[in-house]
Formats: sequence, structure tokens, C-alpha cells
Amino acid sequence: MKKKLLFVINTLGYGGAERAMLDLFDALDPQKYEISLFVLTGQGELSHELPKHVRLLNRDYKDVSVLTGEGRKLLIRSVLRAGSKKGLFLRRASYLLKNFRDMRRRGKILPDKLCWRVLSDGAPLIRKEYDLAVAYLEGGATYYVAEHVKARKKAAFVHIDYGKAGYTRKLDRDCYQKFDRIFTVSDEVRAHFLEVYPEHEKKVSVFHNLINQERIRQMAEQGSGFDDEFQGYRILTVGRLTQQKRYDIAIQAMALLKEKCSAPVRWYVLGEGELRESLRQQIKDAGVEQEFIFLGVKENPFPYYKNCDLYVHATGFEGKSIAIQEAQTLGKPILATDCSGNREQIVHDIDGRMCPLDPKCVSEEIFWMIAHPEKCKAYGEQAKKKTLNSTTGFEAFQALIG
Repeated sequence: MKKKLLFVINTLGYGGAERAMLDLFDALDPQKYEISLFVLTGQGELSHELPKHVRLLNRDYKDVSVLTGEGRKLLIRSVLRAGSKKGLFLRRASYLLKNFRDMRRRGKILPDKLCWRVLSDGAPLIRKEYDLAVAYLEGGATYYVAEHVKARKKAAFVHIDYGKAGYTRKLDRDCYQKFDRIFTVSDEVRAHFLEVYPEHEKKVSVFHNLINQERIRQMAEQGSGFDDEFQGYRILTVGRLTQQKRYDIAIQAMALLKEKCSAPVRWYVLGEGELRESLRQQIKDAGVEQEFIFLGVKENPFPYYKNCDLYVHATGFEGKSIAIQEAQTLGKPILATDCSGNREQIVHDIDGRMCPLDPKCVSEEIFWMIAHPEKCKAYGEQAKKKTLNSTTGFEAFQALIG
């Protein structure tokens, strides 16, 4: 008899966690496991990349990114529909108000975090019972699996610095007590999670993302990526246009680099998000409209990695960056800011460089790397040799299934 597995995720867009989940699906033997997937928001453009042995449970699925204008409208409708169901807005009014006040007190209001509880409680119920139910992302997916799914065992994945991402025990309502195992994607993510939930230390273990490096290398050969005929130095960053990714720092760094560097340089960004228009204004104000370019989301980003000169990951915090691992797989020199997640992936001056999250520091490091191509080539070669896949977490995951 095949073991019945249910995975639940918030959205299915072009994000690191979503891609890591697809690689996990590929690693699970379809002869042993019957895999189902439920997407809480019912939308995301990666549905066409699901393996054939994975069954998508959503009846009315929309192949639209939540980061586009159309996608955001659909998401708002989903929240309103869920909140109207069984009077959830009224029933959760106290919860929403208390957490809103808590966020305002901490100086950071996060509407998406407030909506996860409403989406979770208003989502369609899955009547089937599973051998293992997996909440593959924090927030809504975790709340849904904890409170609305029947399973012999339950597991949760944590992909981010839990506290810095804005999660609290008040938001979670201690849902992690209902999980048999909690997997974090890095040692630092584990440490930060346990700062919030120290009582769960014995059931928290590290599951490093499974990366299909051969697929990345093959896809990198499919096309050239850049098509603007630019002949200078290309910098690439891949990531959603959100506050976490700190594109404001990157834009300021590019402006400083433009003043200092005589060689032509362009900084390209693959990604979408709610900050696109405000970032465009920042680009205009900084005078780097020709140098800092948004390319949107690309179904195959890997030719862009292959043909860039430098990959930069200037973020405020991370869990474990898939984008850094993809750049390492393709042997690219990398500059990353010294923050949680990033520092676990790069050894400074061995397989890349690290610096503080500051425009001047970022620009100076890029300038140094442009001036030292042989050193950067050595960084890339060293990064390419890294062993990115560990089977320890995967083995523990399979053992949990039984």
C-alpha cells in the first residue's frame, strides 16, 4: 500500500520554497507515495511544473502570480470570500485587532500575516485522512494543517528567520504543538525558530533544501537570457520585490557605483512584487534608470545566471537562499550581505564575498570585484565545487512517514 501524503503551501509561484518543494516531489518515489497538494490561495504560476504523480486538489485553480495586479485582485477576493464564510471576519475580529495592535506597537504592520488565519479557517476542508500531512510554508499553510487536516502524523517546514519575518506566538496561537516534526532549512533558521518556541527543541531538525543541480545546468543552456546587446559588466539579483530583499539598498549602491566606476555596468533584477512601482520611483530619483533594470519573472531564469558576471544578494534576512544555491551551481562569483541565512552559505573570500547591508559597503565590494576578475573567477570555481545537497533531512523526513 502506498503511503498517502498531503502537502499544503500558501501559493505556488516562482519562489524559493515553492521550487524546493517541487524538487522534494521529484525525490519522493511515486511507487511508494501517493502525493496530493493543496494551495491555500488557489493560485500561482508553477502549477504546470508539478510532476505527473502529484495531484492538485484545488478545484478552481488560477495559474496567476499573487505578485501581479491581477493576482493581487484574485487574492483579495479569496480573503473576502473566506472571511465572509461562516462569519469569520466577526469571529476572528478579536484575533485580528489584537495582532494588528501588536504589529503597530512593533512598528511593522504585515497585512498578509493577518490574512493567513482567515484564509486558513475559510478554506475548503479536505475530508480524506493521510499518513502524513506537510505544511510546507509558515503562516496559512501551517495553520491549515494544524487545525483542519486529519493525518496520522504532521510535519511543518520553516524557511525564514521566524522573528524577523514578523511571526509571533500570538499569530500562530501555538499551532506548532500539533506537529510531530518541524523541519528548518538551515541551522540559523532552527536557532531563530527556537528563540520563539524553545519547548519544541527535541522535534526540530534541519532539512536542507534539495537542489536538482543537473536540471539547473541543463536549463542554463536553453537560451541566452539577456537580449539587450549590452557589452558591459552585468550584475544579477533574483528575488521577489519585497521589503525583505532590500532593493532600496541595491538602488543606492548602483548610484554610488555609477559615480565611481568608469566601466559600463548594469544591474538586472528577476522578480515581481508589490514594491515594483515605488522601487521604479526610487530608481528614477537615483538617476539609474539605464543601469538598474527590472526584467520581471522568467520561467527559466538560469540562462541569466549563466551569462551574468556577478550575482548579488543584498538582503535583510534569509532562511536559506535558493537563489544563492542556484548561482553557486552555475559557478558564479557572489556578493551577499552578512545576515542570517546568507552567512551560512558563503565563506568570505573563499567562494564569494560578504559585506554589511549598507549602500556604500555594497558598492565598494562590487567595485573591488569588478577590478579583480581572476579572484572572482576563483570564487566561482570554488562555489561550483560545493556540496549543496545533504540527505540527512530527507532521510529523517522519510522515517517520519514510516
